[in-house]
Amino acid sequence: MLTTRQPVFRKFWHAVMPLSMLQDGKPQPFTLMDENIVLFLGADGQPAALKDRCCHRTAKLSKGRCVDGGLECGYHGWTYNAAGRVIRIPQYEPDRAIPADYCTPAYRCVARYGYAWVALEEPIAPIPEVPEFDAPGWRTIYQFYERWDTAPLRALENSFDNSHFSFVHRATFGVAAQPKPSRYELVHKDGGFYAETVIDATNPPAYHRVSGSTEPITQRHMRNAYYLPFSRRLDIEYPSGVRHVIINCFTPIDDGHIQLCQWLFRNDREVDCPEAMLVEFDAVITREDKDILESTDPDALVDTRRRGIEYSMDSDKPGMLIRKLLMELLSAHGEAEVHRG
Repeated sequence: MLTTRQPVFRKFWHAVMPLSMLQDGKPQPFTLMDENIVLFLGADGQPAALKDRCCHRTAKLSKGRCVDGGLECGYHGWTYNAAGRVIRIPQYEPDRAIPADYCTPAYRCVARYGYAWVALEEPIAPIPEVPEFDAPGWRTIYQFYERWDTAPLRALENSFDNSHFSFVHRATFGVAAQPKPSRYELVHKDGGFYAETVIDATNPPAYHRVSGSTEPITQRHMRNAYYLPFSRRLDIEYPSGVRHVIINCFTPIDDGHIQLCQWLFRNDREVDCPEAMLVEFDAVITREDKDILESTDPDALVDTRRRGIEYSMDSDKPGMLIRKLLMELLSAHGEAEVHRG
C-alpha cells in the first residue's frame, strides 16, 4: 500500500512538528503525504499551515519570514495571513485593493499535546484522546522527532509485533531464550483496536530506575492501542506500579519516509528516574527498530502463509488487523488503490 495513492489519508489529523519549532518566529517547511507545506504562528499565536508556494512567482514561502503574525515571502515580500490570503504587497500603493484570489491553499492546523497537527482536507476523525497530558501525577517527556526511511504501515506492524523482541531487541529488553511470542488479547474499538499482553523483559542494573524494579527479569504488562490511520499508544505497566506510556505518530512524508513523533508519559517523578535517562533508554530501543525497518521494503507483500505457522499466529494478528481496518477504511470511501501490500 502506497500511502500517497490513498486520498482518504488526507482527511485525518497528522502530528507534524513540535510547537517549540515555531517559537523562534521562523516558518518551518514540512512534507506531508508528498505535499509541501509551511507552518508558522499566526496573529493569534496559534499554528497555521499553508501550501509552501507563493502565488506570485512560486517561491517557497518557507524561505521567507514571519512578520506581525503573517508570513512574508522572501522573494518580493508578498505577505500571507493564516487563511492563505495575501494581505500585503509592498509594491502596491497603500490605497490599492488586493484581489481576493491572491492566495495560496491553507490547511486545517491545530495545537494539541505540544504538537502542531495538520489535516490536508476536512478531517473525518478527531485527534486521539491522550488523558495523561497535563493530568495530575503524570509528567510529559518529548522524546523523538526524526525521519525514518520506511512506511507508516511497516512501523505500525512492528509496534504490535511481539516475535521480534528476542532478536531485534536482544541487546536491550528482549529475552533471547524465549523467542516464542506471548498471546495477544484483541478488542475492536471505533477507529482502531486494543491489544493486551504480558511479556518477560530483561532488566539489567542500568534499567532499574526505568522499571522501578531490581529483578534481573521483570514483566511488562503491555496495553497497546491502534488509532486510524497511523498512530498508536503503548501503555507499559511494570510490577512496581510504574507506567511508561508512549505515544507514537508515524506521520507519512511520502511513500518511503515517515516522521516519527514520539512522546512519553510517566506516573513517577524526575527524582525517581531522570528525563535524560528515559530519553536514552527509549532511544536505544528505537534505534534498533529503525535499523531493521529501514532494511525492509516499504511496499512489500505480506506472506499469508505465515498464518498457518502456530508460533507466529498471535504475533501476526495485530498486523493483519491493522491492514484489515485500513482496507475497510479505504473501501468505505471508495478510494482504495490496492498496490502490492
